[in-house]
Amino acid sequence: MQSLLIVVGVGVGVAVIVFMSALLSGLQANLIKRTLSSQAHITLLPPEEIARPQQSTDQTALRLRAIDQWQTLRDRLETWPEIAAVSPVASGPAFAVRGDANKAITVLGIDPERYNRVVALAERLTAGQLRVGAGETVIGIELAKDLGAEVGDKLRLTAADGRSETLTVTGLFDLGNKGVNARNVYVGLRTAQSLLDLVGGVSSIDLALHDLDLAEKVARRIAAETGLTADSWIKTNAQFVTALTSQRVSSNVIRFFIALSVAFGIASVLVVSVIQRGKEIGILRAMGATQAQMRRIFLLQGGIVGFFGSLLGSALAWCFLLLWQLLARNPDGTPMFVIGVEPALVAIAAAGASLVGILSALLPARRAAKLDPVVAIRG
Repeated sequence: MQSLLIVVGVGVGVAVIVFMSALLSGLQANLIKRTLSSQAHITLLPPEEIARPQQSTDQTALRLRAIDQWQTLRDRLETWPEIAAVSPVASGPAFAVRGDANKAITVLGIDPERYNRVVALAERLTAGQLRVGAGETVIGIELAKDLGAEVGDKLRLTAADGRSETLTVTGLFDLGNKGVNARNVYVGLRTAQSLLDLVGGVSSIDLALHDLDLAEKVARRIAAETGLTADSWIKTNAQFVTALTSQRVSSNVIRFFIALSVAFGIASVLVVSVIQRGKEIGILRAMGATQAQMRRIFLLQGGIVGFFGSLLGSALAWCFLLLWQLLARNPDGTPMFVIGVEPALVAIAAAGASLVGILSALLPARRAAKLDPVVAIRG
């Protein structure tokens, strides 16, 4: 019974470690996904110009700046192993007009196939399709509400210099950000170049990376090699990154203290076992059991307890996660966020529990090995 209680205690500790690790990892992944769903990991912009006085008749300041030789740069960046996708974008301010409604917007000219690999726009559509061919546009649900527009309706986009295009709404998107949903209007790349007077040019290049944590490093490298301004998501979301770092630290602290409590639990129970079984240990010593053999016995006992406790803990963790998926639901019935246990995490927890069991048995093993047979039998 005592051994069974030890195994159960270790199992509960391992289950908490695995469940909390999976929960915190799932929460972090969900936060990152929601935050970066409407932006690129790195955005390349033309180099910043030094402001200087302009004549009142000088209109060059109104013209959007384009990235020089962007096609060559695009092809070059696609060969970098760190970069998963490259999407040139022609963007600029404009007005969306439908009937009496008039809203200030940001026009984004994109190549749908490339852009969807950077920002999963097709997955965030609430109506229609992601089609931005000639005369077509995709708008946010908030802008559609403000303009009273639906899929199939027409609206007119007017740039600051008076250029205009009449487009048909082919889709509505929801990127989880009210400002983005009310501001962004996606059109074809050629349409935006014509509307914004960026003939043949692009105003930015959006990048997606395989490893999000390398964003700032890659951005600095691109800026140094090209002279462009490279803004990473780490730089533009400094407060969010600080929150993620704090969450990672707290997660590691939780794991450490849970593991420490499990280790102390195993050690204390094994020490009590040595005291309770003093006579049996004394008899074994009197029959010729060496100190090395006694140490191996208790170290083996600690390893077995840790191993079987880790197996029980892994099973309990799966049960906890299943219960979480059933109970943690959004008001519409969808899962709050998806979490799962990685096999590597279970393997590490099992190995760690076995190691903790062995280390926790060091003190009891040493005590048992040094126990005097005559004193143990008499006591």
